[in-house]
Amino acid sequence: MQQQRQQTARHSASSARRFLKKNVGIALAVTATAAVLVSAPSASAWTGHPYSGSVVTDVRTAASFDYAVGEIPENITVNPNGSVTLSLLGSCAVCERTHGPQLMRISPSGERTVLATGQVGEAISGNTRGSDGTVYYSVWAPGNAARNGVYKLLPDGTPERMALPADSGPNGLAIDPAGRTLYIADSLKGVIWSVPVSGGSATPWLTDAALAPVPTEALPIGANGLRFHNGALWVSNFNKGTLLRVPVTATGTAGPIRVVASGLPNIDDLSFLTPHADVVFAAQNGSSSQNGPDRVVVIYPNGTYKPVLTSADGLASPSATAVRGNRLYITNGGVPEPHDPKLQTARINFAALLAGTAH
Repeated sequence: MQQQRQQTARHSASSARRFLKKNVGIALAVTATAAVLVSAPSASAWTGHPYSGSVVTDVRTAASFDYAVGEIPENITVNPNGSVTLSLLGSCAVCERTHGPQLMRISPSGERTVLATGQVGEAISGNTRGSDGTVYYSVWAPGNAARNGVYKLLPDGTPERMALPADSGPNGLAIDPAGRTLYIADSLKGVIWSVPVSGGSATPWLTDAALAPVPTEALPIGANGLRFHNGALWVSNFNKGTLLRVPVTATGTAGPIRVVASGLPNIDDLSFLTPHADVVFAAQNGSSSQNGPDRVVVIYPNGTYKPVLTSADGLASPSATAVRGNRLYITNGGVPEPHDPKLQTARINFAALLAGTAH
C-alpha cells in the first residue's frame, strides 16, 4: 500500500509538471521548498472558506508589528538566504505622521535588523535587491527636494541617494536582468523612471495616461508595483485597477503597453510564480481606502484571475506579495482597526493552481 501511494504521488507530480509546461509555460521543478521564517499559525488561518482550500493553504503569521510606532509593512523582498527585507511606512495616508519609516531585514530565525531609517513625514515604499546583493529602496518625501528619491545601501551600510523631482511619488522598484538599470514607478506623475544602478540622474523612461492616478480618488495613486519579468516591465495601477505589461525593446525603450488584467481596484504590489511563468500573485489593498476588498488574487497569463486569500485568512490591508519556491509571503499594513500589521506566509498548492487555468 505504501509503495502504491508513493507511485501515485510520483505520477501526480509528473502530471502536474507536464500540465505546467503545456498550459502555463513554466519551466521549473514544482517541488522546490523555500526557507521559511519562524512562524506561528494565524488566528484566522484557512478554515475551508470558498477560496482557501485550493491554490493557497496553511496561512501563518511570520512576524507581527506595532502599528502605534509606525511599523506598517508596505513592501517585501525575499533574499536568497531566506531572510526578507521589509519597507515599514512609519506613517500612512490615514494615520498620523508621528514616526519615521524603516527598512528592516528579518532573518529566517526571526532576528530583526534595521538597515535604514527615514524622517518623520516620509515613507519608505518600494525595495528591491540587485543580483550583487545591493539593496535599493524608495523614500517618498513629499515636496522635499533634498530627500525625495531612491537610495541604495553601500557596502558599509551608508545610503546613497538617486534624486527624483520633489513632486514625484517613488514607489515600486525593478532592476533589469543585466543589473545595469533601475526602474522606478512614480505613483503621482504617471511615469516610470530609469536610472543607472551605478548612480546618476533619473530620466523618464515611459510617461503614459495608463500609469497615472485618478485625481478624484481618496488616495490618488497610479503606478504602484513594478517587476521586470520575461523581457518586460509589469506594473500595477492602484486607482485604475489594472495590471500592465510594457515590453522592453532591444534598444532599451518602452514598447506598446498591454493591459493584462483589469477590474482589480486598489491592486498594489505583485510577484511571479517563477522567473519563467507569467502567473502573478497580486495584493488588493482595499481597506487602505475603503475601496474594495482585501484580497490576494492569482492572475493567469490569459488575464483571468481569482481570489486565493481574503480577510477571512487574516488579510488586513495587504500591500505586497513575494514567492520563493512553494512559499507565498504577504505584507499587511493593518490600517483598519484593530490594527494588525504583520507578515504572513502560506503554501502554494501547485496542482490546484494549475487546475484554475481551466476556469
